[in-house]
Amino acid sequence: MTKRIFRAICIVALVVYFASLVLFMGVLYSYFSGVWKKQLKVQTGLASQGVEAEGAKFFDGLDTGNYRITWIASDGEVLFDTDKNSTEMENHMEREEVKKAFEDGYGESSRYSSTLTERSLYAAQKLNDGTVVRVSVAQRSVLTLMLGMTQPVLIVFILAVALSLALASRISKNIVKPLNEINLDEPLSNEGYDEISPLLKRIDSQQKELKIQSAELARRREEFEAVTKSMNEGLVLLNRKGTVISLNRAAGEFLNTDEGCIGQNILVVNRSRRIQEILSKALEGSREEAIAEFPAGIYQFDASPVYSDGEVSGAVLLIFDVTEKEKSEAMRREFTANVSHELKTPLHSISGYAELIVNGIAKDGDIKAFSAKIYNEAQRMILLVEDIIRLSRLDEGAEDMRREAVELLAAAEEVKRSLQPEAENAGIEVSVIGESAVINGIRQLINGIIFNLCDNAIKYNRPNGTVVIEVKSGDSEAAVTVKDTGIGIPPEHQGRIFERFYRVDKSHSKEVGGTGLGLSIVKHAAKIHNARIELKSALGEGTEITVYFPVGNDAPI
Repeated sequence: MTKRIFRAICIVALVVYFASLVLFMGVLYSYFSGVWKKQLKVQTGLASQGVEAEGAKFFDGLDTGNYRITWIASDGEVLFDTDKNSTEMENHMEREEVKKAFEDGYGESSRYSSTLTERSLYAAQKLNDGTVVRVSVAQRSVLTLMLGMTQPVLIVFILAVALSLALASRISKNIVKPLNEINLDEPLSNEGYDEISPLLKRIDSQQKELKIQSAELARRREEFEAVTKSMNEGLVLLNRKGTVISLNRAAGEFLNTDEGCIGQNILVVNRSRRIQEILSKALEGSREEAIAEFPAGIYQFDASPVYSDGEVSGAVLLIFDVTEKEKSEAMRREFTANVSHELKTPLHSISGYAELIVNGIAKDGDIKAFSAKIYNEAQRMILLVEDIIRLSRLDEGAEDMRREAVELLAAAEEVKRSLQPEAENAGIEVSVIGESAVINGIRQLINGIIFNLCDNAIKYNRPNGTVVIEVKSGDSEAAVTVKDTGIGIPPEHQGRIFERFYRVDKSHSKEVGGTGLGLSIVKHAAKIHNARIELKSALGEGTEITVYFPVGNDAPI
């Protein structure tokens, strides 16, 4: 704006200068023309008097200076001329000034030279004898006058330009200064030009609207961020070009990035082909879903288009961690298959022996043995069903079971007594050591934890082996450790022994019996008590399993 005002002032100054120059020259030229004409008329009168008094003798030795005197007869013939030979000059009867002099007694005229560099002024006066005396003088034209004044004109022009530039610069800055100093935060507090008051009022009104809209947008953004940050699901917003415009914490963790990726294309953030495929289709207007497995887990992706004015303006990508869900589904399928298998085997045995007895094929001496087989298989099924029911209750959180103070050392002694006959039959020595420790828990589940650990330690032990149950008390934790001298667990199986129906040595498990759910029950019961399990085992050297129960403020309520 300053430059435009500066240029405008300079142009106006130059235009005024040239207009003034032209006007001044015109007025000056007109003034001096009048002076010349008056002087010419005076000189013409003096010359006429001299010729009338002396005749041709008047011209003898006359110095006319810049003036030219011509004496013209009544018929237009030139009698005398101060500049040329009269005999060589043409008849002057038709000259304008001469013609007027013959008619009116006095005449004037002016004529330009062929080069237009000067103008000749003529004045003619009629004498008493009928002749005419004409006096002329050469006057410079305006163009010649201006050319003659080139130097002073240039000096004045340079001074005018310099003064115009200085004043234009100063004036333009002074004009713009109040505009540059406008306080846009408080438009109505400015003291400036009255002409911009409507603009300032408009700005103030728009600022108030913008503040209201900005506050509303900030509130909505905070609400959106609060909602998305608390989401466990990943949320990514993309524009129509696939550029990330927003993502929440969960999405950043999955994509291994943060808010610094905003403004980048999703291809730069993640190069998964499956993600690119569903996002590409979403940006084309269709909703897509996909499940893909990554090193961190199994994820489900939902990509939906976002419409604006009937056109796709972007896409929303939701990321769900379905690792546990898929694992649970796989475990459910595996559990169903295992249950079916575990029930099918005793049922086939029961059905087979019963069929032999019913059809009379079995001998009288075999009926007792077959009945025992049927009884044992039935008991095995009962144990299996009871363990399944127990696991189902544990899956539901055992909310209906009462919590109470449980003394772990007494619980260990009780388990020892109940398993003593089985241990003696297997030739295993069971002992309980340690100190008193009391926790808040479900007595039935805690007894089940110790029982199943000791039962496994007896079944998978060596002849004449030992099982030691040790109880320790601490400030924040109480521990129950079951250590045996059995066959041990290979390292590759140690991570799965707490899965349902998982057996390290299936052939040996058939011999010792059991449902394959004991350690799974231990795991779920420990989870209900916020307990943690630690396993140490070496093949051929035995196994040590410790369950750490929280006490005090860390204990479950």
